[in-house]
Amino acid sequence: MQPISASVRQPMTALVLTAGGARGAYQAGVMRRVSEIPAFANGSAPFSIITGASAGAINGAAIASQHQNFSASAQLLVKLWSNLKASDVYRTDPLSMLKNAGRMAMDFGLGGLIGAGRVTSLVDSTPLYGFLTQYLDLTGIRRAVKDGGLYALAITATGYHSGRAFTFIEGKEGHPLWNKSRRIALNAEITVPHILASAAIPIVFPPVELPAGNSTAYFGDGAMRLVTPLSPAIRLGADRILAVGVRCKESADSLLRSEWSSDADFSSDLKRPPLSQICGTLMNAIFLDHLDADLDHLNRMNSFVTEHEKLESLVCATGDNTVLDHEPMRIVNPLVISPSADIAFIAKTLEHRMPKSVRYMMEGMGTPDAQSADLTSFLLFDSAFTRELIQLGYRDAADRIDEIEAFLCEPELDSASLNKNNQTSGTPISME
Repeated sequence: MQPISASVRQPMTALVLTAGGARGAYQAGVMRRVSEIPAFANGSAPFSIITGASAGAINGAAIASQHQNFSASAQLLVKLWSNLKASDVYRTDPLSMLKNAGRMAMDFGLGGLIGAGRVTSLVDSTPLYGFLTQYLDLTGIRRAVKDGGLYALAITATGYHSGRAFTFIEGKEGHPLWNKSRRIALNAEITVPHILASAAIPIVFPPVELPAGNSTAYFGDGAMRLVTPLSPAIRLGADRILAVGVRCKESADSLLRSEWSSDADFSSDLKRPPLSQICGTLMNAIFLDHLDADLDHLNRMNSFVTEHEKLESLVCATGDNTVLDHEPMRIVNPLVISPSADIAFIAKTLEHRMPKSVRYMMEGMGTPDAQSADLTSFLLFDSAFTRELIQLGYRDAADRIDEIEAFLCEPELDSASLNKNNQTSGTPISME
C-alpha cells in the first residue's frame, strides 16, 4: 500500500454503497434525501472517496460522474432506477429465453457426449450496456478528480480465474494501491464495462471481459469476494464512512428468532425450504451479510485503537518509544443507513410484475414464504418495485437526517490532531 503523506493529509469522508441487485434502488432514495441537506444545495457531493460493488458500483459511478452537483447526481440516480424495466437489464423476449433454455438443455443433457460450454448465464444482459451508457457520462469522474473534489472512485469486481476481489480505482495520482491474498487494487479509467462486471450477478448474468494489467480476464459480481465492503474506503484513507446497506436488520433478526430462540414461550414449525429460498439465502451470503460483520469488526478495531492511544501516551511520557514500533493506526467513524422495512416482503407483493418467462422459471423452483423471498428482491428489475424502494430510502434518510447532517458536516480536524491520529501508510482498520 502506498503511503499518504502526512504533510498533505486531509480528513476524508467516504461513501460506501453495497451490493444487492434491484435492491440498489433503495440507495437512490437515501442519496436523494441527503442531497437536500441545505449545506449541499447546489454544491458538490460531500464525499472525497466513493466505493461500490454490484448495484453499488452503478450508484457510486453515477454520484462520481456528477460530483460537482450533488443534487443533480441524486436526481440522476432516481431517474435511472425509477424508469427501470427488466428489458433494460436483460433480454426478456420468449425467443431469447427459449434459445438460452435450449443451449442449457444441450449442456446438461448431452454435454458429456458432445461437449458443453454453450451457456454462461441464465439470461442475456446485453441491454444493460446500452441502458448504463444512456444514463452515465463517466467523463465527469475524470473532471471531478482533476478539480480535486473527488479523491477516488473505487469499483470492485471478482476475477473468475483467481477468485480474488479486484478493486479498480480512478483517482488522484499517488492514491494507495494494495495486493493482498484475496484482494488487489489497480489503477483504471472507469468505464461502463467495469460497472457491468461489478454488477454481473453470478450465474444470472454472464462474465465480463476487462483489462487487468497487461492482460485481459473475465469478471463477475464484486460482492462475491469483497467480504469487507468498508475496506477499500479505509485503505484509500477515509476518516469517516457513510455506508448504505440494503438489508433490514429487524427482518433478519426476526428470521433468526424463527429458526432459533432461547425463549421457551416462542416456537415455530418451519417447512422444508424450496430451491428458490435456498438460492435466495445464497444471494444473501453474497450481497447482504458482509456489511454488518465488517461494521462489527471496525467498531472493535476503533475500541482497540482508542485503548492503544492511551497506552501510547503513557509510554511516550516515560520516553521509551521502542514498544511503539509499528504502522500508525487511526480511528474511522462509520454511519450506516439500512432499510427499516423488509425489502423481500415488498418484492413478494410485486412478483407478478416479473417477466412471465422468468416468473415461470422461478415458480418451478418453489414458493418461499414472504419474508424469505430474497431471490425475487434481487431480480425484480421493475419500476413499481424500484420506486417503492426509492421512497423507502428517502423516508429512512429523512428519519435520520439530523444525524446524517451532523455526521457529514462535522468540523474538519485540526492539522495537529490529523497528524497525530491519521498519518498513515495506513494500517487498514478492516479485516483481510
